[in-house]
Amino acid sequence: MRNTVTDEGPWLMVNYANQAWLHHQLGEEAESQAYLLKVDALMREYLSPSQEELHPEIYAEKAWTLMKFSRDKKVQAADLFQRAIRMQPDMVEWQTSYVIALVNAFKCHSKTVGPDVLEKMKIAKEHDPENLYLAALYFEACAKNGKKIKADARELARRVLRKPVSSYSGIKPLLRLFRMSVSMDEAIDLAEEALERHPDERYLKRCAALCYKMRIILQKDSPLEHSIFERAIGLFKEVISLYPYSSLKRKIALANMYGETNYSPVEADQIFEELLESDLDPEGAQMVYTYYAKYLQFIRKESHKSIEYHMKSAAIQHPSFYRETSISVLERIRNRNRNRMCEEIEEFLANLQH
Repeated sequence: MRNTVTDEGPWLMVNYANQAWLHHQLGEEAESQAYLLKVDALMREYLSPSQEELHPEIYAEKAWTLMKFSRDKKVQAADLFQRAIRMQPDMVEWQTSYVIALVNAFKCHSKTVGPDVLEKMKIAKEHDPENLYLAALYFEACAKNGKKIKADARELARRVLRKPVSSYSGIKPLLRLFRMSVSMDEAIDLAEEALERHPDERYLKRCAALCYKMRIILQKDSPLEHSIFERAIGLFKEVISLYPYSSLKRKIALANMYGETNYSPVEADQIFEELLESDLDPEGAQMVYTYYAKYLQFIRKESHKSIEYHMKSAAIQHPSFYRETSISVLERIRNRNRNRMCEEIEEFLANLQH
C-alpha cells in the first residue's frame, strides 16, 4: 500500500531521499548525491504550501514508509496521515491507511482496539469497500470485542482468494483472524487453497508456514499428525531459503518446532548451535540468546544454563525488545528468590547499564 495516485509528484521527494540515504549507508556516495539532486529539483518544482507545512503527498509517503519499515513508529505514521488528510480530506486511500496505521499502533503495544477506533475502522471500511486488508483487520477487532464474525470471515476469504497476491491483499490478517476466531484447521485449509491458486508466491508460503507454526505451538497438547509436522518443517525450510536476508527468526522458530514436538530435538540443538556460532549484529545476537534461553528453560528444562544466556543477551549494550525481555526474566527470578543463582543475578543486574 503506497501512493498510487500519480507516477510523478512531490511524494517522490520521500522516495528519492530514502534512496539517497540507502546509497550513503552502502558507501555509494555518487549514487547518493544523484538522488539528492533529484530531491532538490523536485523541491524547486513543487514549492511547499507554506514554511510550516509540507505537501500532503509528502506526509502520506513518509507515513507509508514508516508503516512498511518501522515497526515501532506506527503512531508517527498515523499522525502523518492525519496531517495529509487535514490538507486534502478527499483522499480515501489516506483515510484507510490512517486507520490501518492506528490499528497497528494499538497492536504494537498489545492493546485491544477501543470503541472509538472500531468506529473509525467501520467508517473507513464503508468508504473503501474494496480494501480487504482493512476488512480483515476490522473483523479481527470485532472478534476481540466479542462479536461473532465466522460467517463474515468466510465470505471475506472468498473475496481475498480472488485478489492478486500482495502484502496488502488481506491474506495475512485474514489467516490470523481464522486462526484466532474461526478454527486453526480452516486457517490451514485457507492457506493451502491460496497456495494452490498461486503455488510460486513466496509471500503465501510465508503466511502458510506461520499457520502451521501456530498450529504446533498453540495446540501442542492436541495430537499432531506427522504429515502436519512434515508440512510445517518443509514450508519453513523453503521460506528460509526464499528470504535468506531475513531468516534469523524463522530459523529460531524452526528449532523451536523441532524441540516442541520432540520429533527431532537433535535438529533443534544443531540449529541453535549454528546460530550461536554465527556472526550477528548486536540485536541479532540478543535475539538468539533470548530465544535460546527460553528454549533451554521450557523445552530442555535447563534453568541455570537458561539464566546464563539471558545474561548474555542483557549484557549486550544495545536497546532492543530482546534485551528488555531477558532483563525482565532475570528480575523476576531474582525477586522470587528461589534459585541458587539469585545472588549472581543480583550482582549482574546491579552492574548492568540499562
